[in-house]
Amino acid sequence: MSPKHEHLKKKIREIKNYPTAGISFKDITPLLEDKQSFREAVEGIANFFKEKQVDKIVGIESRGFLFASSVAYLLNTGVVMVRKKDKLPSQKILREHSLEYGNGSLEMHTDSVVPGEKIVVIDDVLATGGTAEAAIKLTEQLGGQIVGTGFLIELPLGGREKLKQYSIYSLIQY
Repeated sequence: MSPKHEHLKKKIREIKNYPTAGISFKDITPLLEDKQSFREAVEGIANFFKEKQVDKIVGIESRGFLFASSVAYLLNTGVVMVRKKDKLPSQKILREHSLEYGNGSLEMHTDSVVPGEKIVVIDDVLATGGTAEAAIKLTEQLGGQIVGTGFLIELPLGGREKLKQYSIYSLIQY
């Protein structure tokens, strides 16, 4: 976590009972809409990984794409999309996972990662860790080496424990 970015919480709107009862959704659209806050968030994540030798950034659908592509641009790496089931057009692999409010499935093209490539997985939120773990397992299945994970927000819902074997960077923690 980076205490110097805690002020970005003011740009994150909380919506109670969304998408289901009992969930307190962190809406990042105000942060994305503010050019200074968005730049600070992207640069903050990218700066953490700039000293690591990264070949590609894996971004998780859908808000994770915004940060992954921006970080990949700053780090001069490729970007890989991990998408929900049946959204990718070419040959792919599938991984099912649990969410804090249900279940999901993620897919990755089989030619997106070359064995031995150094990969950072990025998403907007780390909650239970199920989605990030699924993206990591897809990457590892193709031979990618995870050098870290990056998140705009980290919620205290067990994700850090689930991913404890990986380097985890979160810009903001709740």
